[in-house]
Amino acid sequence: MLTDLHVHLRPDGPGTAAEEYFTAANAERYRAVATERGIAELGVSEHVYRFSQALDVWRHPLWAASAQDDLDAYCAFVREETDLRLGIEADYVPGAEDRLAELLAARDWDYVVGSVHFVGELAVDHPDYDIWAPGSSPDRVWRRYFELLGEAARTGMFDILAHPDLVKMWGAARPRPARDPRFFYELALDGIAESGIAVEVSTAGLRKPVGELYPAPAFLQMTLEAGNPVALSSDAHVPDDLGAGYEQALALLHDLGVGELAVFERRTRRLEPAGA
Repeated sequence: MLTDLHVHLRPDGPGTAAEEYFTAANAERYRAVATERGIAELGVSEHVYRFSQALDVWRHPLWAASAQDDLDAYCAFVREETDLRLGIEADYVPGAEDRLAELLAARDWDYVVGSVHFVGELAVDHPDYDIWAPGSSPDRVWRRYFELLGEAARTGMFDILAHPDLVKMWGAARPRPARDPRFFYELALDGIAESGIAVEVSTAGLRKPVGELYPAPAFLQMTLEAGNPVALSSDAHVPDDLGAGYEQALALLHDLGVGELAVFERRTRRLEPAGA
């Protein structure tokens, strides 16, 4: 089986109103591409910050500017008008765990994708809130990012840990620590191992400046040795990105001895044989 669970029905940014993209016709476009590419298990996981209810969790300026839609209407649309699995991509915000847990518990997800985009008020991957200001310490940023990643896993709120080394997204365009990145991976590993969370292998990094899969093979190997399963996704925001780069991802999984992928229904995980 091939999966694509970390999927968005619309691009990020303004001019992407729910009324235009949360339609049965648009969902069918995604399903048609998935079928053509041999992806049997297809889900959608919109960014939580696009919904007004997220402002009860965090009121970061990006969230305040983006929270235009109703979360329950999104859930009803996916359940009633599509055959997609229902997910959500929820940012881990330290100090807001109880508020996010309440938001998530009130809805009947198939799975919850947890992600870390922000270190404090600044983002590792968003140019408008760029943490990589002149003089910023790459060691400090990477250390805190991976600490947060481990904390996110340890909360138990998430089923899938998204793009686990997103901090590298800018590639050579941003500074990187000189030391072996495995030092930083270790900071997250205890939380990942203790939680048993599924670790996402994401092809989105192939479409970013870094030009690599998330996570790096060394990091993925560490999580596999810790016993964590794998969830395979593209982080598509348009239909044509579904399954993009899967040949490379599947080759890596084969090389590392991964023969199963995680799938979810009503927050219950099972493993299915990997492959078209």
